[in-house]
Amino acid sequence: MTDATALVRASYEAYVRKDREALEALIDEDFHFSSPLDNRIDRATYFARCWPNSEGISGFQFIHLVELGHIVFVTYEGTRQGGGRFRNTEVVTTRGGRITEVEVYFGWSIPHPAPEGGFTNL
Repeated sequence: MTDATALVRASYEAYVRKDREALEALIDEDFHFSSPLDNRIDRATYFARCWPNSEGISGFQFIHLVELGHIVFVTYEGTRQGGGRFRNTEVVTTRGGRITEVEVYFGWSIPHPAPEGGFTNL
């Protein structure tokens, strides 16, 4: 698989199916993952720390899926098992038909309460 968008879609599909073997085939051996809770962790740490979260996910709806060369920008709404949704944005880097790096920017629960009066720290 060399099309970056198709590769990224396949990774989310594997996550929803709880198909670790399929995801392992898509992720490079030199893979790194970053989020507000993870500072460029390696592949083994990703599977130990993050993969168990797949059990709580029932689906992803892509809001934005934009390919720019070997990088795919993804905004999605995820659905939790038993209900509830959330929105995240990820920057996924690919090379040679595999995912080499993911940066996750956490969003919010949907719906989410906004502070009364809106944003005031301008």
